[in-house]
Amino acid sequence: MGRVSAPATRHRAVPVAAANEETVAMTVIREDDFVQSIADALQFISCYHPQDYIEHLARAYEREQSPAAKDAIAQILTNSRMCAEGRRPLCQDTGIVNVFLKVGMGVRFDTKQSLTDLVNEGVRRGYNDPDNKLRASVVSDPLFGRKNTKDNTPAVVHVELVPGNTVDVNVAAKGGGSENKSKFVMLNPSDSIVDWVLKTVPTMGAGWCPPGMLGIGVGGTAEKAMLMAKEVLMEPIDMHDLLARGPSSPLEELRIELYEKVNALGIGAQGLGGLTTVLDIKIRDYPTHAASKPVAMIPNCAATRHAHFVLDGSGPAEIEPPSLDAWPKVGWTPGADSRRVNLDTLTRAEVASWKPGETLLLSGKLLTGRDAAHKRIADLFAKGQALPAGVDLKGRFIYYVGPVDPVRDEVVGPAGPTTATRMDKFVDMMLEKTGLLGMIGKGERGPTAIEAIRKHKAVSLMAVGGAAYLVSKAIKAARVVAFADLGMEAIYEFEVKDMPVTVAVDATGQSVHQSGPAEWRAKIGKIPVVPA
Repeated sequence: MGRVSAPATRHRAVPVAAANEETVAMTVIREDDFVQSIADALQFISCYHPQDYIEHLARAYEREQSPAAKDAIAQILTNSRMCAEGRRPLCQDTGIVNVFLKVGMGVRFDTKQSLTDLVNEGVRRGYNDPDNKLRASVVSDPLFGRKNTKDNTPAVVHVELVPGNTVDVNVAAKGGGSENKSKFVMLNPSDSIVDWVLKTVPTMGAGWCPPGMLGIGVGGTAEKAMLMAKEVLMEPIDMHDLLARGPSSPLEELRIELYEKVNALGIGAQGLGGLTTVLDIKIRDYPTHAASKPVAMIPNCAATRHAHFVLDGSGPAEIEPPSLDAWPKVGWTPGADSRRVNLDTLTRAEVASWKPGETLLLSGKLLTGRDAAHKRIADLFAKGQALPAGVDLKGRFIYYVGPVDPVRDEVVGPAGPTTATRMDKFVDMMLEKTGLLGMIGKGERGPTAIEAIRKHKAVSLMAVGGAAYLVSKAIKAARVVAFADLGMEAIYEFEVKDMPVTVAVDATGQSVHQSGPAEWRAKIGKIPVVPA
């Protein structure tokens, strides 16, 4: 290691002496090639599902027997193709960027910046592409100020120095829905991983937008297990092939066992109850302390986003999009039994007639509001102040969404629902003090929200997570009416036409996210149904 090579000529491979006296070519990676590759990868994963995900989801669609779950998968597949054709984000939550770098020791970067700075410049460039602007979701000062950084920086970067003369790059974008459902436990060495997974997955709810996949890391230390769980999610989905050929190792046996048992829970697409909750389960392990068994589990949602490329000094990466032939010809359209609802003339009596699992097509005006808007409203009420001018919630619906900014001729960018449970603590206040009639989000509602809904004879609806572009096509007009400083978390007024939703909790407090999975768990019959 004490030998020094001659200065490298820019953009040209030059030899350096290796420790074993063999000649190794040094690769020079240009700054802009690296930055542009990161930007291009983020643009790519915003609007293209990996082909393996499309293929496995198409198989799940074909075998699904639950009408509600099948409809949800149809929306996800239709949305996926629309995004590929329209080059727009699969989900309104375009994620926090995770980059995994394996840098060959024969690589030199032609830059004066750090690798992290280069990655962040790529994120900045990728998210601000004017032709496909992505939503900035990252906030700094997470404990206090929570100010949006406006360009989705900084990324989370992991760097490993390895033999070779290339840079291996995995880029992922993790949305709040799936990332927030990450789980960790320090098991005893004799404890069953299967038991822990089966106990834990139902507690994750549907906010992670199944069907997706689970990454499991076992061993090492706490942080190593979490890192492995995230890394393994970027491996190809191969469960179909694994089931066809059979397991060849104890780890593959465990993957199959968990795949079959998790699906037997009956959670189903979007938590509505059905045959497919996961498309695959990935496991990676590492040696650990004799007294330990750290286990981490992280989901990838229906908007799974990741890409892999290798830089060899020849220029920026080129990532090939899937052929449109990879998508099944599903073409979701509303069912004939869908109930059309006029939001502008809706009465509480009409709401009382809706049943859990029923499909509605909403038309008229509704308001939006997420965590920050709800907190600001709560603060206003605490001070004895009124709602801002233009925010009248009496007899109206609020949609939990933070949309992507529009481009070209769009009214609004992709505008899918966010996880409803985050707003549970505000539900009673909103229903009591504003006269709100109902809410639209994704996934289930917790007991606090359900009790408030029952008490006030309101309703909670769900739109399909992972169908943001499809949902946005139902929005015919959009304007900010309050809290503009909150950016995508501002209160908008949307005018919608035939916006598809499902009744999640009816006016009596009956929840489809409780009844649906219980029904399909019983139908599958592999795991006993234990009364709540």
